[in-house]
Order: sequence, then structure tokens, then C-alpha cells
Amino acid sequence: MYRVWNFITNYSLLLVSGALLALIWANLSPGSYHDFVEFVIVDHFFIGHAHVEDGHVVRTLTVHYLVNDVLMAFFFAIAAKEVWEAIILENGSLRGKKALTPLIATLGGMAGPVAVYLGLAMLLGPAKFGAVANGWAIPTATDIAFSYLVGRMVFGAGHPAVRFLLLLAIADDAGGLLILAIFYPSGELAPQWLALSIGAAVAVFLLFNWLPRWLDRGKQHRPNSTWVRQKLSFWPYAVAGALSWFGFQESGLHPALGLLPIVPTLPHADRAFGIFAEAEQYLTDLLNHTEHLLKHPVEVILFFFGLCNAGVEFSAISEPTWLVLAGLIIGKPVGILLFGWIAARPMGLGLPVGMRVVDLFVVGCVAAIGFTVALFVASVAFDPGPVQDAAKMGALFSFGAALLAVVAGKLARVERQTV
Repeated sequence: MYRVWNFITNYSLLLVSGALLALIWANLSPGSYHDFVEFVIVDHFFIGHAHVEDGHVVRTLTVHYLVNDVLMAFFFAIAAKEVWEAIILENGSLRGKKALTPLIATLGGMAGPVAVYLGLAMLLGPAKFGAVANGWAIPTATDIAFSYLVGRMVFGAGHPAVRFLLLLAIADDAGGLLILAIFYPSGELAPQWLALSIGAAVAVFLLFNWLPRWLDRGKQHRPNSTWVRQKLSFWPYAVAGALSWFGFQESGLHPALGLLPIVPTLPHADRAFGIFAEAEQYLTDLLNHTEHLLKHPVEVILFFFGLCNAGVEFSAISEPTWLVLAGLIIGKPVGILLFGWIAARPMGLGLPVGMRVVDLFVVGCVAAIGFTVALFVASVAFDPGPVQDAAKMGALFSFGAALLAVVAGKLARVERQTV
């Protein structure tokens, strides 16, 4: 129990606290809550919500924009770091045949919710369908932290299904990042601004990663690389990140993804122990060092994310709430079970030793906890108003998938493995 509580404290407690505070505040005093969220920090600024004033496009920095579009970029950078390591490192968890079944199951875990969401939305009629259709990606999300916590509770820390769940969640994150970038631009597209992001990434990689290593070739003590690491640390990458973020904002892509081009440019270790692994703290490469520095700030950022996005009045519950919830608790388990079975049996890719086909359904129930990313997608899929609020409530209700996962584990007679 201590380990479980310690995990909640490290990864989830502030986020949940912010969300609960937002729910209470929005239902007791909705006016003051929305005044806080939309409070204007700086008007006529170079970052912020764009709007036309006297024929000119001006930007206004609000609390909501600061949290969702600026600070959440650090959260997505950490998610991208895990995806990048899983793909690029020789022993990365998403490389080789061992990753194929989780990857295919991930496709099912994204296709299933979309099919359920859009299928049920069509039954509401053309008018309702048009109003809610853009939220199709909301139930594709899987909250890594909460899913990992519930997975450990259902399967035990030593069960192979827990590692399978993590691989699936990391791949789901990668798919979610692509969906946000492609289908949910924050404004009119101006792709020429992406040259700034790409240029910043290429420049910082060549000057502060590749060049020092090239100058150090044949030198055992690596003097140039050591000097760059000790004297400059992550600051060149921070500058490049700021430029990349601004390029994303001006390009029309969601600026919360603005740090993604910079993550692969940081020097990284030749191995990864996996997300939430205690051994990760002993890696001293710049990529992991930067993640360690960001860990606690991102926890605080997630508190404010919950506070700024979960403030929904219970009266907002309507059709989008149930569409999101159905996509998660029906589409996720069924999609993961179906695609995972196809990969394991007809395709002959198999499952990890000690994992059964029925465990795929239980994994799908655990993965149905959308929360963090589902809330984020809801905030960009719909304009502020009743539909967005109703969709957010569905993302919040996805916590109920934890109870569903526990019941499914009991019915499937999952044998918990602690080691």
C-alpha cells in the first residue's frame, strides 16, 4: 500500500486535486470560476488567443492559454521523451517483434472508441451528429499514470500484462500526438512558420550535440562534449524550444506540441529502463537529466491543468458525455481484445509468457481511463460551451473504468503477480 500511495503522490495527486477543486468551484460559483480561467494576464501580447481587433490580429494571454497552450508543452515533451526512447534505443520497448502485438492492440484501442463514438453519434440524427462529430478523438486517449496505477492493482506489479499495458499506453500517446497535430490545429494553418521549429531543432542538434561529438572523435575524455554539458547544460535546447514553440503557435498547429521537434535533439543514453522505472533516476544523460528537472514542475502544471479544465457543472451532462464514456468503456476493451487477438493468434505474433487472451480485455478496461489527455483533446475539439463541457464530463467519468477493470479482473480470474 505504501508503494501505491507513493506512486499516487508522485504522479497523480496534484492533478486529481486540481480537478476536484475545479468541479467543486464550478458548481458552487460558476461565474467566479470562469472569470478565473479566462482572466487576462496580458492584453495585446505576442503569445495568446488570437482575435481580430480593428482589422488586425492581436493576441491575449489568459490563464487558460498559459496553462493549456504554454505550460502543457512540458507535459507533452515528457510524453514524447518516453515515445522517442521506446522507438530509437536499441532495447526500446517499441522496437522489434515483441512490440508488434501491443502496437496492433493499440490500433484497436484507438479504432474501437472512434467507431463506437461516431456510430452512436449517428443515431442521434444529422443535427446532433454535426455538433458532436469533431469529438471522435477524445475517447482514443489513455492516461498513462492512472492506467499504470490501476493495472498494478489489478494484475500485480510483476504480471506481464502490466508491461503490455505500458507499451500500449506509450504507443497510444504517440498516436494521440499525431492526432492532435493533424486533426486539431489551433488556427488557420501557416506551415511556413514550421521552418522556424525545424530550423531551431536542426541548429541546436548540429551545434550542441553532433559537433562536440565530432570534435571529440578519438579523444577518450571527450573535452568538447564535457564542456558543452557542464557550461551550457540544457540552455541551448531551452532557447531552441522557445523558438520551436513560437513557430508552432504561428503555424496554426497546437502550440502545446511545440517542444516535440526539440526532444530528439537532446543527447540521450543508449538504454532506457522504461517509464516509472526507479532506475531511470540514475541515468545522467542530458535527456533524462532534463526530464528529472521537469518532473516536479510538470506535477504542478498538471494541478493547474485539472483546475482550468475540469470545472464543469453537473447540469452540463448530455449526449457528448455518454458518447465519450461509451467510446472509452466499450470501444477500448473491445478494440484491444479484437486487434490483440488477431495479432496473437491469426497473425501468430503471440502474447508475453504468462499472459492470456482474456487478459487483453482486462487491459482494455484499464486503458479506458482517459482523463488527462481526453480532457485536453475535449478542450481543443470543441469551442467553449455546452458541448465541450459535456465532453469533458465524459472524460472525468472515465475514472469509472478503474472499477470496471477490477470487476473484469475478478471475472477473468486474473492471478496477481507481485514479483
